[in-house]
Amino acid sequence: MNRTLILATAMTGAFSLGLFFNSVFYSDQKQAIQIQQKPNTGMKLGAFSISLSVQDLNVSKAFYENLGFSQFGGSMDSNYLIMKNESTLIGLFQGMFEGNILTFNPGWDENAQPLKEYNDVREIQQKLQSSKIEIVNPSDQSTTGPASFMVTDPDGNMILFDQHL
Repeated sequence: MNRTLILATAMTGAFSLGLFFNSVFYSDQKQAIQIQQKPNTGMKLGAFSISLSVQDLNVSKAFYENLGFSQFGGSMDSNYLIMKNESTLIGLFQGMFEGNILTFNPGWDENAQPLKEYNDVREIQQKLQSSKIEIVNPSDQSTTGPASFMVTDPDGNMILFDQHL
């Protein structure tokens, strides 16, 4: 009987210590994660896709179809296709630009449907300029409707903000 009581007490103590140490370590990890996170800028950038510069549109189309993508937009005659798999979008562009480009479409969701709320591309451009980010090919701030601009990230990756509305 004493042996059972001692064993039960030891197990309860070990369990309690485990909970205590877990909460201490988890709390430290949670605090470290919160410290690393930056506040959300509040910018609504719309649909995201990657625009790939491809050498052979037919070969690339077949490759991405094997990954489960299907043609969503564009045409072979125009030398570009927009491929879609669920909410993932990939643009395949033959002979239109060098390198790959990350693309945001303010005002559109992943189905190219208008969003109720979004930041106009000129508003995004202004916000990035105020953050000292160099704008490549800036849009005209005095216009409304469709516009675009580009930035380059610290590693040389081009990012296109392309508004169609």
